[in-house]
This record gives sequence, structure tokens and C-alpha cells, in this order.
Amino acid sequence: MSKIKIPDPAGLYFAHLSDPHLTTLRGVRLCQLLNKRVLGYLSWRYKRRKEHRVEVLDALLRDLAQTHPEHIVVTGDLTHIGLPAEFQQARQWLDRLGSADRVTVIPGNHDAYIGTSWRSTFAQWEPYMVSDDNAGKAQKPVFPSLRIRNGVALIGLSSAAPSAPFFATGSLGSAQREKLSLLLQQTGEQGLFRIVLLHHPPRVQDEKWRKRLTDGDDLCDILGRAGAELVLHGHSHRPMESGIPWGERTIPVFGIPSASAIGHKPGRRAQYYLYKVLRETDCWSVRVSIRGYQMGSRDFALQHEHQLSVPVISSTSS
Repeated sequence: MSKIKIPDPAGLYFAHLSDPHLTTLRGVRLCQLLNKRVLGYLSWRYKRRKEHRVEVLDALLRDLAQTHPEHIVVTGDLTHIGLPAEFQQARQWLDRLGSADRVTVIPGNHDAYIGTSWRSTFAQWEPYMVSDDNAGKAQKPVFPSLRIRNGVALIGLSSAAPSAPFFATGSLGSAQREKLSLLLQQTGEQGLFRIVLLHHPPRVQDEKWRKRLTDGDDLCDILGRAGAELVLHGHSHRPMESGIPWGERTIPVFGIPSASAIGHKPGRRAQYYLYKVLRETDCWSVRVSIRGYQMGSRDFALQHEHQLSVPVISSTSS
């Protein structure tokens, strides 16, 4: 990659949301459900449509208009069972969320429920997924993607892969992992703040076996060698915080609940996180603000804030 000139001051104020499951399955035809999708449809019909609520998503959009982040990242599961019509609905919602240069999307396992043609599904989200160098160009495969914003590298991965009935696993695959390793090395050498985005938790011990990232150990090995400053994910529909060893340091890993969940289960109500990353003399300052849905006011509000300090060290010096 060409040399990137890091601005002064470098940093980014961005929002992370995940698992909005924003589509409806009303009007789906029986012939569309003669596969694993019938299980997802029944889950939506009797459970998920009561949990993932449009009024929560409307409140989310109102709050984002008030907090006004410079960028928004969405880590997958915009749909329920990955039908082409759902991709159309999700594209309309993304257009409301922001322009493609201000919104970065990666897919989740629900978006790849079964094998489907790229053209009728993910191609509709391409402007929100592709790397900066490929903006405006039809491209497959897209991942890993790289978008650089004011000294911050947003590195998108796809763990979305069809799985067997009753499974919600994900996989990156060897080709994507190899490209990621090189990308982390190159962006680290340039002194960028590297944020790795994926749907599944990277550590296999953080998720049930039937819902895990199958090559999570391989991913953690790559991160342990090449390094990153932050890893963000969704999938588990609950707040999660962990770390991945990188030499003498630890890479912070954050997972968040569904952005649309009304919260019938404790700890599962909708949240999104705001990050303010700022380059200082010898470190990156990272302020994390957690905003959650409030049943009483039917709006999002600040719930908690904390501060991180991440050393400015290239990946080659671990």
C-alpha cells in the first residue's frame, strides 16, 4: 500500500452498532422457506419479531442525529434469513443511516443463512462494504476491506458463511486470513490506529460451540503476531469485553448487544457504543461511551463511559 500521511491531530469519533435485524418477513412465500430458512422464519414468527423492534431502531436514528458521529460501523446481521428482499430493505435503511463514505458495513451469519447469488444479495450493500480503493467498482470478494479515516484504519472481515441447521458458526477462511496478516503489518508500519471489525467474537471461548468462529484461534494467532489497536464485534447480543495477547500488550475487544432489542432478557436491551479516538504524543486516547435504550423515555441515553490508553507502537516492534 502507498504511504499514508497521518494528519495532526489524528483520530476519529465513530459509532459502533450491530445485529439490528431490521427487516420484516411478512409476505414471505412458502417456496422461499424450503431449506434452513424455515427455522429462521419460525424463530422470527414466534420470537424475534417481538424482540427486534422498529421503534427501537427509530430511537437509535434519532440519537445518532444528536450525537452526530463522524463515522458509523455496523458489524452484521442486518437481516433475519438473508432473503434478497431483506437486502433491499436493509439497503434502504443504510441510506437513511448515512452515505457510504460515512458508514462501514460487514455481514453476519444471518445475512448468509444459505448460499445465494452475490448479485441478488450482498451486491446491494457493496458501496458500504468496499475498500476506499474500490469505491464505485463492482468487486467480489470484498474482504478484508480497508477504509482509512483521519489516521484510523477500519479493517473489515467477513465471517458470514452458510452453516448447518441449528448452527450459527462463522469462518474467515485461509485466503482472508492471509490478506489480513499483510494488511495489519502494512497499516501498523504506517502508524495507523487499526480497528478490526468482524461479526463473531474472535475468541472461541467467548461463544457457544455451535455459534463460534471456527477459525477464531487462527485469527487470534494473527492478531497476536501483527497486532491491532482495537477489535469490535457483535453476534452474541450482549455486552462483552475481553482481550487478545499481543506481545507484552493486550488488544481490547468489545462486543455489543443488538441495536434493535427491546430487552426481554436481562442484559440484552439495545445499546450502541461511541468511540472517540485521538492521537496524543506517545499514545492513542480512546473514550468509550455506552448509550442504551430506555423503556420509560423510549430513547437512547448515556449509561457509562470509560477511557483507554493505547500505546503508539508499530506492529513490527512487538
